[in-house]
Amino acid sequence: MPYASDDSMSSSSASSLELSHSHDDTLSSTDSFCNSEDGDCHHVQLRNHHHQHHYRQHSICSSVHSHRDTIGYKESVEAVELSSIQMEVTTRLLEGEKKRLLLLKHNLELCLSHVEASKAEIEMLKENIVRIEQKCKHLDEEYRVGCKEALVRRINMGSKSSRSQPAIGVKQTAKQRPTIFGTVTQPQCVQPKTKNRESIGAQMLSLAQMFGSGSGYMGTDNNNHTEKDCERDALIFENGNLHSGPLEALIQHLVPTSDYYPDRTYTFAFLLSSRLFIRPHDLLAEVLKLCVLQQNLTHDNVDKVKLGKFGPHIVNLLSEWTETFPYDFRDERMMKQLRDITQRVIAIYPDLRKEINNLSYNLVTKLTNLKSYEESLNRIETEERQKAQTQLVASTDIMELCPSPLVLAQQLTHIELERLSMIGPEEFVQAFTKERLQSEMLNIQDMKITHNLESYVQWFNRLSYLVASEITSQIKKKNRIKMVEYFIDVAKECINIGNFNSLMAIIAGMNLSPVTRLKKTWAKVNRDKLKILEHQMDPSNNFGSYRSCLKAAMWRSEGAAEEREKIVIPFFSLFVKDLYFLNEGCSSRQEDGSVNFQKCWQMAKQISDLISWQQVECPFERNKVLINYLLTTPIYKETMLSLASYECETAETSYDRERYKQIKSQTSL
Repeated sequence: MPYASDDSMSSSSASSLELSHSHDDTLSSTDSFCNSEDGDCHHVQLRNHHHQHHYRQHSICSSVHSHRDTIGYKESVEAVELSSIQMEVTTRLLEGEKKRLLLLKHNLELCLSHVEASKAEIEMLKENIVRIEQKCKHLDEEYRVGCKEALVRRINMGSKSSRSQPAIGVKQTAKQRPTIFGTVTQPQCVQPKTKNRESIGAQMLSLAQMFGSGSGYMGTDNNNHTEKDCERDALIFENGNLHSGPLEALIQHLVPTSDYYPDRTYTFAFLLSSRLFIRPHDLLAEVLKLCVLQQNLTHDNVDKVKLGKFGPHIVNLLSEWTETFPYDFRDERMMKQLRDITQRVIAIYPDLRKEINNLSYNLVTKLTNLKSYEESLNRIETEERQKAQTQLVASTDIMELCPSPLVLAQQLTHIELERLSMIGPEEFVQAFTKERLQSEMLNIQDMKITHNLESYVQWFNRLSYLVASEITSQIKKKNRIKMVEYFIDVAKECINIGNFNSLMAIIAGMNLSPVTRLKKTWAKVNRDKLKILEHQMDPSNNFGSYRSCLKAAMWRSEGAAEEREKIVIPFFSLFVKDLYFLNEGCSSRQEDGSVNFQKCWQMAKQISDLISWQQVECPFERNKVLINYLLTTPIYKETMLSLASYECETAETSYDRERYKQIKSQTSL
């Protein structure tokens, strides 16, 4: 039998599992990436001390999950570790940009090798490469400065006793066991006593200015923190990390000036989480209003000399916004504001026309690709419905179409990477605000679109039911056994590729009740082949085994030379649930009403992982026929799946016989 019980998977959602929240041991520095039938593992060594420190010196905890590899909300006030959460976000963003850079260079090579490639296309690629190289340089500088800051704080703390808690975390709370989709009730984030706090005005200093070479800035030791520090224009830093601040001050901190530009890491974290507090078009309006007021752009005769680098700075900010959160600009209000400010900038800085045209071209390209993708999803859904109306189940099975488990795993990876790459990072946060927006009956333009996220979750459920349908449609026991072992082999190939979402969907399909009840079938299945899958499926320690394997895949990805080794596709349902618990488990506001930016950092960390995973092209040859089969072939729904199961193996217990009668009566058979 598979790992889970008959009822371990919800009948309404194949991804419904139960979390187990208990402590897990520290991850070994030689975590394994399992790919052998007997459970042996190929070890993935840490490549250098930097990554060892980056991944092992911190441990992430939440008030819901005490497991070391789950989510955290609050950095301990005595934390002086190099691996602060801001640096983790910076590292992930840098990794994602480097992957984007490699893709751009690869595309440039392809264009140069094709005679039909236009000169304009080649020039655009070259400009994008230069721009991404600059972003990598700035992010690398932010990371270097962050390391220096942490060392300075460690030296300043001197002989203070070291903390017992991880660098990123809170004191452990009583362990709770909510279901994965359950509502979580818990205390607010623990707020430790204030120490080593600094009150800094918005737009005054970036990290590079605070801790850059020769700045001499050491911060203001403000242990006697008073209410004056919470005034409207102050941001509160704790141990060098942005801790909280009024929304108005955070918005101002985003706005560049002639001699100030916000850190890229802050820009990403705030643009991502700001939609919890303000709608994107309102945020852009506030940013542009501050720009106009601060730079006196209302006058006809603007002094370009006094503006200094404001023009390049505001173009850079808009470029970051349109590149990282392009779906915000599907809102015509956003596009109008973007056109207004860029036209004004061009009037003052004619030399920036090329950069602004590049910005507009890249944005339109992304939005066009999104529209094409959503249209393709609609066509697939239409074809799926039409096939379901004309035939009950597929006329052939997956093994006839694709005898090789490896090839099937590769085609599943094509689907996964395409759907994963089209999810906007803001969709996760917008999913949290969707219910609130609906209850407030806002303008239809404010209803946040999360179609791509939802379609990816639906794909997981479809794959799970496809697996179950393929198994239960085999009337002969020997064919069912072959089909089960076939999918076990496919799942193992998914592990080796780094495709954990398809892996978990296959496991979920084999754990649906209509499949698990086939005891005669499972009795003949090679038990050794199940060991690795059971290990990956184990929900104890909050899916600790899976999380360890995911970390190993991430390490492999960072040092990979081949494209196939760069693939990391997470168990998406668990990824979303982690974010859900993070949002529900920690207040977005402090008691004084200011924004709890620790929560924003945590969200940014989780999403920056995803952005890095999205920057990979599938290296495997695409089989259109097989992919179409996976996406559109008819599958059994819940009732028909149960009926097919009883046709495979008759009911033996009184409960089963009664259940079979109920199903037959429901289907009028």
